[in-house]
Amino acid sequence: MRLWQDPQFVFGVATSAFQIEGAVDIDGKVESIWDTFCRRDGAIADAGDGRVACEHYRRWEQDFDLIASLGVDAYRFSIAWPRIISDVDGRVNQQGLMFYRQLLEGLAERGVKAYVTLYHWDLPQFLQDQGGWLNRDTALAFRHYAQVAASELGDLVQSWCTLNEPWCSAVLGHWFGVHAPGIQDRAAALQAAHHLLLAHGMALDALRKNAPQAQHGIVLNLSPYYSAAETPGDQAAAEFAALENNHWYLQALLQGRYPQKVWDYYDRFRPAICPGDMEIISQPLDYLGINYYSCQRVLACEPTDVDWPPYKVQEPASNVPVTAMGWEICPSGLTDLLQQLHREYRLPPLLITENGMASDDQLFDGAVVDDQRLTYLQQHLSALERAMESGVNVRGYFAWSLMDNFEWAEGYRKRFGLVYVDYDSQERTLKRSGQWLQQRLLERKQRGVV
Repeated sequence: MRLWQDPQFVFGVATSAFQIEGAVDIDGKVESIWDTFCRRDGAIADAGDGRVACEHYRRWEQDFDLIASLGVDAYRFSIAWPRIISDVDGRVNQQGLMFYRQLLEGLAERGVKAYVTLYHWDLPQFLQDQGGWLNRDTALAFRHYAQVAASELGDLVQSWCTLNEPWCSAVLGHWFGVHAPGIQDRAAALQAAHHLLLAHGMALDALRKNAPQAQHGIVLNLSPYYSAAETPGDQAAAEFAALENNHWYLQALLQGRYPQKVWDYYDRFRPAICPGDMEIISQPLDYLGINYYSCQRVLACEPTDVDWPPYKVQEPASNVPVTAMGWEICPSGLTDLLQQLHREYRLPPLLITENGMASDDQLFDGAVVDDQRLTYLQQHLSALERAMESGVNVRGYFAWSLMDNFEWAEGYRKRFGLVYVDYDSQERTLKRSGQWLQQRLLERKQRGVV
């Protein structure tokens, strides 16, 4: 595969702060909306929380040795906003900055590039108390946080990401209510989405001023939307689903507008937009990150309520391979998605910033044989290769995730890691999929590709 031969192509693994760090109230860290959400009855499938997680806060050196042993070029991780900013007045927690500087220095010592995400869903609770992403001032608070992080840590960061998956923060957090802060309101979801994108644009300016040597971008979760049947109604439904879930974010970021069909359909829920907002949102990107897990198959339907869309997503057929999350394994969808975006937009360079699957992994005799995940990774890397051969400019690939962790509303029931974590002992075991990736990457280095 050509991407294994390209010395400029970046291979990495990814995590996020709340999912692995633990230490939620240590060294000046304040509460996030996920700390609060985890205390809500029934919010987390196994009643878990992030208080311990993978104990990365104190085991990071061991974890970084493991990362280095994989032979990856880069590590993508997030900074916890509530570990850096302590109150609504923007007071900086120096202990939090020291922790992340320690991490960045540890990566540099091991020759691993740092790809840092500023927001992976853990909004400080003190900002939620002021309205959270429904309050325009939260975008200003995010700009301040970005300025602090970039000015204090930017000399050790190769790539900054403003937001991870704003769709999840807006839709899962404010419409479906299954993620923090647990709001169920369509108008709130659209307003939150706009303020998230506005925060991204405001943060870009702060990042570029304080860390001009780095790359700056955003990460979206995207899927191809296929019609479940070749009928005009289902095809129109699939088009609308793609506009609502993909292009609402893509058109805003790349073209400075929201899709007209979606804007018209949700006319009574339209977000408040101030003059100049779309210009702030659509500033040029150094890269666009794409998180890809599965495809979606869509049926047309008559909505039972005005705040619901005119489609529904079909469950995978019984003969279709799925992950432990119930998501269809659809490697060809990655090729289709990338080629479609390449045709429709003038794109910056792309990164596949997350790709992976949940599997029912078990530790037996000191080993985890996760052949389904190994095959998944191989198939998706081949799908990525096909897209690149057709002209799509992809510069890197990050496997999700480095290790099993707190999987948000699923708690600890779903395992996405290349590394198995025993949550009782915190012992780490490299799974067969991780061993395969390690072998390929070390062979690549031995050939002098990097």
